[in-house]
Amino acid sequence: MHQKLLLSAKEIKIILQRLACQLVENHKHFENSVLIGIQPRGSLLCERLHQILIEDYQLQNIKAGKLDITFYRDDFRRGDKVLKANETEIDFIIENKRVILVDDVLYTGRSIRSALTALQSFGRPSEVELLTLIDRRFSRHLPIQPDYKGRQVDAINDEYVKVNWQNKDGEDAIYLLNN
Repeated sequence: MHQKLLLSAKEIKIILQRLACQLVENHKHFENSVLIGIQPRGSLLCERLHQILIEDYQLQNIKAGKLDITFYRDDFRRGDKVLKANETEIDFIIENKRVILVDDVLYTGRSIRSALTALQSFGRPSEVELLTLIDRRFSRHLPIQPDYKGRQVDAINDEYVKVNWQNKDGEDAIYLLNN
């Protein structure tokens, strides 16, 4: 397996700052907006953005949560292995809120569709936006596009984008892997 570094820790930090700035521009003080990270990897990105919004923009009251989509996926019964769900942590009301769904890589769009379905269990938001760190634009199966994207990557089908986080993987880096 061959891997190529797409983004270094420094480049990721710059992108996260830009994404946070775009969120602040579009959501003012976040009084009616919430961040929800899609488990497992989108929640890591969501935590980082939440931290930047609190520390750099002094948005102390911003709400952030984690959403598990395991049993909402259209492919969860296709394999032989038993699936283990991740934890959902949404301890606030999303009814009539502006929800920003956060995921690390937008690939086929199926995870986002599953997240939209899972989100309905928690109420009806007034609006849902999508923030992704990486947009694999040539791989979409569904007509889903991000409102905020860190970087667009043109990866072909046998390539895989891997996002590493310091607190989970020991480094902040994004790789393009080729089978």
